[in-house]
Amino acid sequence: MDSAFFETMFREAAVTVTDYFLFATTAFVVFYLLLRNVLAGRKIQKRFPKWRDYARDIFFSMLTVAIFGVVSGLTFYTFWDYTTLYKQSYDQYGIAYYLFTFVWMIFLHDAYFYWVHRLMHTKWLYKRVHKVHHLSTNPSPWTAYAFHPLEAVLEAGILPLIAFTLPVHASAIATFFFFQIAYNVYGHLGFELYPKGFHKTAIGRYVNTSVAHNLHHSRFTGNYGLYFLIWDRMMGTIRDDYDETYEATTEPAGVPAGTRPET
Repeated sequence: MDSAFFETMFREAAVTVTDYFLFATTAFVVFYLLLRNVLAGRKIQKRFPKWRDYARDIFFSMLTVAIFGVVSGLTFYTFWDYTTLYKQSYDQYGIAYYLFTFVWMIFLHDAYFYWVHRLMHTKWLYKRVHKVHHLSTNPSPWTAYAFHPLEAVLEAGILPLIAFTLPVHASAIATFFFFQIAYNVYGHLGFELYPKGFHKTAIGRYVNTSVAHNLHHSRFTGNYGLYFLIWDRMMGTIRDDYDETYEATTEPAGVPAGTRPET
């Protein structure tokens, strides 16, 4: 491996860590410090994590970022000539196709994540690998990338999967990964941002919410999706207490205490 590989690896790791801290720090400052009391009604679990929980999540997230950097270096430098990626004009295949690749990557990633996540919950892998992520039973924005190194390798696998399938412009991939960390932080936010009743709308039934993923962390099973609940509904893994918890979390201020399900 020459210096160009390491330059690519460190550049991609720097972008990833910047995006992670950009979204996680902003979310933490806004929801956990500035508006902590104002938005208390939208807090899914009423208690807050301890500072040692934040520190642990950041530590494992930095390991994940390093692994993402290596996978990116291999994809964008070592094996670039064998991929279907391109850097020429973004409209080489037309603007419509360029936009389509965003939709395709989101649905591909959601399917990939769901099944890898189910794999992580098999007894052997959960105990030895996935448990690191589930140490955060009450997740925060810092939990987004808090993976065991082996799980981080599998999570990073979405990049080569994209790179060796349909042609995708490098800028589209960069934008996609910017989106995925933003939604990942929302999923671990600990506060629900979607409006009351959203979970029962024609679209909302299939959108993964912070409540849905928070229940996965606190209950350990069910709600395995990333961006959507499509696979959860198809495979019967949506939690039975999801609707109840979502409704209780999004009740307007003034709802009598004790009506929110314990988490």
